[in-house]
Amino acid sequence: MRIAATGATSFVGIAAVKELLRRGHEVTAILREGSAKRDLLRIDGEFPEKLTILELDLTKVSELPELIKEPVDVFLHMGWLGAGSDSRKDPEIQKRSAEIAMDAVRAAGKLGCRRFVFTGSQAEYGLHQERITEETECRPKSPYGEQKLYVREHAPALCGELGMDYAHARIFSTYGPGDHPWSLISGCIDKFRADDLMEMTSCTQTWNFLYIDDCGRAIADLCEYEGSLAEHGCVYNLGGPMEETGELKNFVKMLRDAVGSGTAVFGIHPYNAEGIVNLDPDITKMREVLGWEPAVHFEEGIRRILRKHCKC
Repeated sequence: MRIAATGATSFVGIAAVKELLRRGHEVTAILREGSAKRDLLRIDGEFPEKLTILELDLTKVSELPELIKEPVDVFLHMGWLGAGSDSRKDPEIQKRSAEIAMDAVRAAGKLGCRRFVFTGSQAEYGLHQERITEETECRPKSPYGEQKLYVREHAPALCGELGMDYAHARIFSTYGPGDHPWSLISGCIDKFRADDLMEMTSCTQTWNFLYIDDCGRAIADLCEYEGSLAEHGCVYNLGGPMEETGELKNFVKMLRDAVGSGTAVFGIHPYNAEGIVNLDPDITKMREVLGWEPAVHFEEGIRRILRKHCKC
């Protein structure tokens, strides 16, 4: 297939694009001009033959039909202006990102795509105590979650008008080599490797971790699916092994044991004012519709991260 991908050098984007390339697909990665992250798309030190890098600011996504001359099968929209922790609270940035996503749908229609795949977020669900299925009520607590949900509520109809299938991947908590330095996993590793204290909340909330390579496989499977994803309901939860879901505290302890030094101190910091976020995704739909299953368990994922740290 020919696939156009925005957000190709994001944490999730790199995993998805590389997986698609490994499967033999042609990928046009849309990057901002002069992106310092373009080298992250190399595989074994080289840019794959089937990778095309197109420099274009995300705000100009509507210009893609003029720049990509051949028909495209799938448009994978992973780009988002305000994905960082601070920007997620900015209503204007988030609204603009949702507008760009709708522009991307229109561009995909002009490119002749049969499917539009959008990377949503668990933030769309808001605060829940029970296991979260695709049917769980969405009650977002941040502008980021609200605007991701806006795309879910408006893009499917537009895709239908343009003759495209629509898939909305709601991604839960990803981790792995190359994760953001401010993430919980990265912060713990840095502290523990320095034999330092990691001061935290009580960490009693329910949590689930999805290894980044498994996330990339899931997105590639959504792109490749031969039938209609929308017929099954367009939303698909992407989470880690459900049997591993448990208190966040337990994951931190496993991480500390894997590093072999440092100390985790719980109950130092209060939870934020929005309330305790529980991440308990039900991934049954991905299993039943696509046959996808997370392959990397948390202990193995941490070993892979630590091996990468040692190489650095």
